[in-house]
Amino acid sequence: MPTAPKSRCAEPGCRTLVDRGRCGTHERPAWDGRVPFEQRYGMSRSEWDTLAQRILRRDERRCYVCGKQEATQVDHKIPVSEGGSPRDEDNLGAICATPCHEEKSRAERIRAAQRARAGVGESRS
Repeated sequence: MPTAPKSRCAEPGCRTLVDRGRCGTHERPAWDGRVPFEQRYGMSRSEWDTLAQRILRRDERRCYVCGKQEATQVDHKIPVSEGGSPRDEDNLGAICATPCHEEKSRAERIRAAQRARAGVGESRS
């Protein structure tokens, strides 16, 4: 099966040939520039864990998306990045890890990328 020809690294001015994206010198760490959890959500990880356990008990592990009683995670119904409250229990719900949380998170990432391309809702630093 034929493969695509190599292209130049995506870093402006770099002439290194790569299969895709950036070369090893210019590859950015996956979490580079990400705001720490405490700043994003206004609470510590242990506070979140306590809150999440309370939500799972409240919802009896019933996924708010599909209704199955198999939820193992807690989700912000309205994402914090889209104006949802990080702590408001009305904005939190039990959710199945797969497929419900994965699919919802994928849709949120697509919307975030579209906003970024449009220059809407610039990231908070």
